[in-house]
Amino acid sequence: MLGAARLLIILFVALTIVYVSLSLYSRSVRRAKLEAEWEEEAMQGDRDAFIRQGLAEYDGSLRRKLILGVYVVPLALIALIIYLVNFA
Repeated sequence: MLGAARLLIILFVALTIVYVSLSLYSRSVRRAKLEAEWEEEAMQGDRDAFIRQGLAEYDGSLRRKLILGVYVVPLALIALIIYLVNFA
């Protein structure tokens, strides 16, 4: 039992590192797309406000929530494997 707890703690730390990295990368890609959109359309006004608004929309988007799958998928697979090994 102690081995399983240790495995889950290490897995949680590793998944957190992957989640943070993926989240920062996705946000930077979105920022670059917003900057490119601003340049392509030669918009007038405050560029930083446009980027802030676009990132605020991104924060509420489905893509941002799908990144949480980094936690859900591996833990669900481990639970499935444990169930199949012990009860099937």
